[in-house]
Amino acid sequence: MGYPTKVQLISRKKGADQYYINFPTAVAEAMEFQKGEIIEWIIEDKANIIAHRPVVPPSPVTIAEKKTPRRS
Repeated sequence: MGYPTKVQLISRKKGADQYYINFPTAVAEAMEFQKGEIIEWIIEDKANIIAHRPVVPPSPVTIAEKKTPRRS
């Protein structure tokens, strides 16, 4: 399921214009983003932008390694 989000433009009299894209709360909470965290935007093509998280916090869930069955 996608989350529609509007692109916002802040036009300034002096300086460069800025565009903003906000993460919906559900996405930010699911990703466990923290205030001030840095992400990088990668342009895949004109239809897709990838948000890359260079520093990823450890997962709160640990997955046990699969054990191979012992042969008798």
